[in-house]
Amino acid sequence: MMNKLNLSKEQINSCRIYANQIAADVQSFIDQHSTVSVERSVLRLLGIDGIDDFQVPVPNKMVDEVLKNGDISKGISVYIASALKATGLELFDFVEEYKNDKYSLCGFDLVKNEEVYSILKPYYENVLKKIRTNKAKREEFLRIYPRSTTDIYVIVATGNIDEDVVQAVAAAKAGADIIAVIRSTGQSLLDYVPYGKTTEGFGGTFATQENFKIMRKALDEVSVEEKRYIYLVNYASGLCMPEIASMGALERLDVLLNDSMYGIIFRDINMQRTFVDQYFSRLINAYSGIIINTGEDNYLTTADAVEEAHTVTASQFINEAFAKKAHLPSKLMGLGHAFEINPEIENSFLLELSQAQMAREIFPDAPLKYMPPTKHIDGNIFRAYQQNVMFNMVTTITSQSIHLLGMMTEAIHTPYLSDRYLAIKNAKLIQNSMKSMGDEILFKEDGIIQRRAYEVLDSAEKLLKQIAKDGMFNSLANGVFAQTKRQTTGGKGLSGVFKKDSDYINVIQEKMEESFNDN
Repeated sequence: MMNKLNLSKEQINSCRIYANQIAADVQSFIDQHSTVSVERSVLRLLGIDGIDDFQVPVPNKMVDEVLKNGDISKGISVYIASALKATGLELFDFVEEYKNDKYSLCGFDLVKNEEVYSILKPYYENVLKKIRTNKAKREEFLRIYPRSTTDIYVIVATGNIDEDVVQAVAAAKAGADIIAVIRSTGQSLLDYVPYGKTTEGFGGTFATQENFKIMRKALDEVSVEEKRYIYLVNYASGLCMPEIASMGALERLDVLLNDSMYGIIFRDINMQRTFVDQYFSRLINAYSGIIINTGEDNYLTTADAVEEAHTVTASQFINEAFAKKAHLPSKLMGLGHAFEINPEIENSFLLELSQAQMAREIFPDAPLKYMPPTKHIDGNIFRAYQQNVMFNMVTTITSQSIHLLGMMTEAIHTPYLSDRYLAIKNAKLIQNSMKSMGDEILFKEDGIIQRRAYEVLDSAEKLLKQIAKDGMFNSLANGVFAQTKRQTTGGKGLSGVFKKDSDYINVIQEKMEESFNDN
């Protein structure tokens, strides 16, 4: 897209330099630490799953045992390899014996790191091959059924995976390109992943590997029927961020909500835990070809969308920098923003257009995720429909990639199928009737739209410079984003963070990183 805003390339480059400094500083901390959720993800990516007689997930049971009786700073990989060598069992036979308390992980002589690779090689190679096969299958679907410029994104959230399937298929047949299964309320605060099929969620459906599998199968079937590959979305956030990413890779999810700071700011999850977890989860997504969605749109639900717009832009730069550290290419960075300015403000539409155009020009190769109005939806369905029309217009004019639909019954109830149908038809109408609008218009030089973009970019650069000076941990403690302060040692999950031993080994991470270094 041409530079209609005449943004300064030097200033954009300056923002990226500051963002890279910020990410590099945090990455030095990440490289020295791991977490219980990272270690559980290693187990899952070796093929370990299931629960014991007390419904405790086996990955949790194993990591908790090493935390209590071993030295987790060496990594769970060495304990699994050592147990297999000592018992002479294949991995899955050992897991069955372990679930029945016939063996433990601790008490065996620990093997050397080079032996860890040879012992675990059959298992991690098998799982990594499966992930590559999933990626190839997605690419084949997309070759047969190419994507449109803007994908229509619809949410299902019944709490029952079987009912979610019915609603998802209906939405796909009505024109949706992306189906997001909202997680059950509070799941991000659980330090374990529920097991198996679930039918009783609260405000959403539990994210489990079996539920992923059920929805993937249904969407593959409707993809063939509709001759459009339907993307499946879930949430790689919270205390089990990398585990959800692992499950998504194994079951061929296409998009994961995977912000580097959302859990810190909006769920009060410890920032040390979150930054370490986000690196491994994004590495998994990069290896799997899964698009991430970031959560900058949420900043504007707690802060004013006019005064704090620059924080969204600054956060997009930071999320981009963290994503690059994890080997994610731009085509997988679904950076987020939102249409949240009070519609009563004079020229609010022009301000929204400016912000969306700016995101598109700064991140031209990113599949931007654009969120609908919610904060200023008040239950008046007619005004809500008007606001959603304006949102759809900005989406089309600025060529946003992932278009999350606004619902006229926002703030009243969980949308009915009929509400989703009307939202899809609204978006489709605007997409068609204004298809080439963005190509036909230019913005007045030094007019309202351009001046607003200059103001926001200038403020974003200053904020990034300050964060680079103060450090990310201190900046989050000062409440730079969403006017919410979090402490470095506060929040949930800090006890699950540990410093790596000099002999620490994570066979999955190292093999994934090697694949990118080889390229």
